[in-house]
Amino acid sequence: MDPAPSPSHSAVTRRTALRAMGAGSAAVGVCLLAACGSGSGSSDSLTFRLWDEGAAKAYEEALKTFTQDTGIQVAIETVPWADYWTSLRNDIAAGSAPDVFWTNSSNFTDYAAGGKLLNIDQAFPDSDRQGWIEEAITQYTFEGTLWGVPALADPNIAVYYNKELLDAADLAVEDLADLAWDPSAEADTLREITSRLTLDSAGRTPADDGFDAGAVVQFGFNAALDLQAIILNFLGSNGARYQDDDGRLAFASPEGTEAFGYLADLVNTHHVAPSAADTNTNGDFSRDQFIQGKMGLFQSGAYNLANIHEGAGFEWGIVPLPAGPAGKGGVTNTIVAAGSASSANAEGQKELLAWIASADGSRCLGDKGVGLPGNSQAQEAWSQYWQAHSVDVSAMTATDTSSALPGPFGSKIQGAMEAANKVLQDVFLGALDAETGVRQAQDAGNGAIDG
Repeated sequence: MDPAPSPSHSAVTRRTALRAMGAGSAAVGVCLLAACGSGSGSSDSLTFRLWDEGAAKAYEEALKTFTQDTGIQVAIETVPWADYWTSLRNDIAAGSAPDVFWTNSSNFTDYAAGGKLLNIDQAFPDSDRQGWIEEAITQYTFEGTLWGVPALADPNIAVYYNKELLDAADLAVEDLADLAWDPSAEADTLREITSRLTLDSAGRTPADDGFDAGAVVQFGFNAALDLQAIILNFLGSNGARYQDDDGRLAFASPEGTEAFGYLADLVNTHHVAPSAADTNTNGDFSRDQFIQGKMGLFQSGAYNLANIHEGAGFEWGIVPLPAGPAGKGGVTNTIVAAGSASSANAEGQKELLAWIASADGSRCLGDKGVGLPGNSQAQEAWSQYWQAHSVDVSAMTATDTSSALPGPFGSKIQGAMEAANKVLQDVFLGALDAETGVRQAQDAGNGAIDG
């Protein structure tokens, strides 16, 4: 394979709506193109904050033309994800928010409700929205108003495979085309294939006599409490939802409970996935197992493309999600650039937002492989980048819209996810049965919303 791109952009889409809000003190990572400053800058300067260094580098280069054309200097502030939301919340409260900043679906609602964001519908008529993807417009419309311009679309979740481990298990890539799961069936192809890819220290699979579940050295799959890569996909493909239309958690339906129970059984009954004692405390545990050649199938997103491309020393590829009773599931999610309502440079702010959402502004991210551009006229750049690096990402550009679920949304959703996950961790550990734990988790999450 060709040399890998810089792994610095690998966290972009992972860290959209689906990880809990970071805590701790904020630290601005880099400032580019102009001196760092707050959103109260001069009429010929703006601040633009985001959380990814790879995207910052792509923007840095492309914004040179923007500055030449407009005379507006743009200072890019890169704040690490762990500090991003604390920093942004504090700066918005202090009236020193950046002029423009990335936000995700689980964090923009409270700012919009509090009058802290630029009203995009007032700033940009429909005639100024050429190529803006509808998914972003829908996801960031709150109380009938749009509050951000499309920056990135999240490519769909898919399944990475290790070709060498498939060969060793006498499996072909073509066998993965029929991957399917069914919680009501005694067996299915997902359980069968991942069992053949799971080995203990003596080389036995879970189907062999004497298999030692306490000495697994190679796993078949990465069932875990991972909302974007695993949970949303299995919920959707079983006909369940994560939230209702009002934003309250709604995953404790019969279909949702079945999905959680199936996943927990992959860990604790079938032993084809790592212990939750490892995955509950380390969100990258399964990814690292895959890169080290210790996992046959790894369900994840484009956010791990650079990590795997750089780190895997074996032949690998990507196939679509396994089919469930209701479809293949998937996740529809986007990142937008929002404008601070307190910007001292409203005209410049509008010009920058228009550029970010334009084909040229979003293409720079696709050209560097950072992520799928938020403008439909530029999206082919991302696929072309990875194709040039001998990676076929077509499995990530197709979505089963009938069963895909959106990223989390709504007021207090971060606290709701944290409260629910504390209980769901015990479901994956096997300490709580799915019927009891999933209901308790939903109640805990909705309690956080009500509180």
